[in-house]
Amino acid sequence: MDRGRGWRRAGPAALIGAALLFGALSVVDAWLVARHFRDDARATSRLFGRVFAGLSDPEPDAATGALLDLAAEVRGMQLPIAVTDASGRVTQVANAPAGVPGDSAALAAWVRTLDLINAPIVQPGIGTVHYGSVPVARRLEALALLQAGVLICLGGLIWLVNTTQVSAARDRLWVAMARESAHQLGTPLMSLTGWIDYLRENPATAGGELVEHLAADTERLQRVAKRFERIGRPARREPVGLGAAAERVVGYFRPRLPTLASPVQLVLHAIGPGPVIEGDPVLVEWAVEALVKNAVDALSGRGGRIDVRVESVGRTGRVVVDDDGPGVSAQIRSHMFEPGRSTKAGGWGLGLALARRIVEQQHAGRVTYHPGTPGSRFILDFPVPPPS
Repeated sequence: MDRGRGWRRAGPAALIGAALLFGALSVVDAWLVARHFRDDARATSRLFGRVFAGLSDPEPDAATGALLDLAAEVRGMQLPIAVTDASGRVTQVANAPAGVPGDSAALAAWVRTLDLINAPIVQPGIGTVHYGSVPVARRLEALALLQAGVLICLGGLIWLVNTTQVSAARDRLWVAMARESAHQLGTPLMSLTGWIDYLRENPATAGGELVEHLAADTERLQRVAKRFERIGRPARREPVGLGAAAERVVGYFRPRLPTLASPVQLVLHAIGPGPVIEGDPVLVEWAVEALVKNAVDALSGRGGRIDVRVESVGRTGRVVVDDDGPGVSAQIRSHMFEPGRSTKAGGWGLGLALARRIVEQQHAGRVTYHPGTPGSRFILDFPVPPPS
């Protein structure tokens, strides 16, 4: 594992270095090729002028000189060329590899190689011209290989960065899940511990006085266990009243909100238990609770008001959570639904991510955020099934 982490740290630097090296070599090679083409165009233009002038000159020697100039220019371009007569015998060779002209078998094999590069020019009854590629063509092939190396390095870099990001996101998710588990279990456990301390200090207290509180904390622990049991499993499909789910969430938070220093007011606006959707009641309640808790945390230490509104909008069941807190900064909005990313210092970074996963991936709904003036508004939209 240490070697893997070391490669993830050193890998990007090595790939970037290789890409820069290949890129620099390709730039230099491209510049040399471009300069060669410029020089070649200049020389070809001068040659064309000399040949045209020689062929236009009525003197016989002028045409011969122009053709000799043409032959010299071909040799200067290092163009591999061979001329064979009508019987196939090699009569002229230019720019052949060392040792080839003196070996008839090697010469014949070299001529066949030229024909694989370019189709020969056949003059019936006279002979055939066989020619290959100039050195600049081979340089162009090397340039293509260098550019391919750059692309391979960049592709490897993209893959490595993506793998690193996925690994980092997975690590953040596990940390956030552990913190969320501790938080979900911590509240009822602290409440039970408080009641136990109360009984120790007041041993004469009748058990009936505490049964309701103990039962509420025990029920809370059971709901938390069911929530984490649902993770990674298909969501259930049964009728869920959004109004009833919001009422349970508000009923749990309301007695636990501060009422003296920086009081927080939590208000529910719902008419009856509806609207009714098809889904998993445990997960739907968890999503609503995540938004309410996010609003409570936003008002921590400053006080304020939270409004939870449940309504029907066409064939959509909607839960709206408004608060008059400080809102979410523009820099955080783009990634506030990512696991392990928190909108507040010391946050767990899982509540909003879980809410989006529950609503959008498991209930085909939508989670949206709208900045307020001041405050924040989160909206959960669930599709309402048509009446049976």
